[in-house]
Amino acid sequence: MEHKRVLLASDIMSMAEYAAVRAEKRRQMVEIKRRRRVAVGPFVTFFFENYDTMWYQVHEMLFVEKGGEEQIPDELAAYNPLIPKGNELVATFMIEIDDPERRKRQLMQLGGIENTAFLKFGGETIMADPEQDLDRTTAEGKASSVQFVHFRMSGPQIQKFCTPGTEIVLGLQHPNYRHMTVLPEDVRAELAKDFAPF
Repeated sequence: MEHKRVLLASDIMSMAEYAAVRAEKRRQMVEIKRRRRVAVGPFVTFFFENYDTMWYQVHEMLFVEKGGEEQIPDELAAYNPLIPKGNELVATFMIEIDDPERRKRQLMQLGGIENTAFLKFGGETIMADPEQDLDRTTAEGKASSVQFVHFRMSGPQIQKFCTPGTEIVLGLQHPNYRHMTVLPEDVRAELAKDFAPF
């Protein structure tokens, strides 16, 4: 299967075409995202992105905001960096707390959390590189509730990750949020598709 690494303007459907298939695309995306979603601790969830999730996100932004052709370049610029380039996994992780006051208090205690995400497997530890589009911890030390991170790997690390049955641990090691989880095998197998063939 060919890996698509870049979303082009030519990949974007007209909104009339998209409206006709939107319900079906949403159903497909629910199934794709189910195998790309990993909860870590009580209120952080990682969503591992790929071409398909970003194709859907861009179409949804265009559909909802109705910015027309002029909106497309901005959406591509925003979301293309989140498509894995063959040597990495890319994740959005969200700090999800329903109560606004509690969320605010927690976020004030989680500054720099984007620098503490990691993957461990086969004797390797891969620390996340936060997306550099903007600073997601304020000067006051408040974390953003949405973070974007890259887990970049060498060839041998990718081979280990892609080996069926490899135990993959995803975690955060922030002083105020130390949690980790083992990826289910179906999630590991799905994420292995994000790498260039080795």
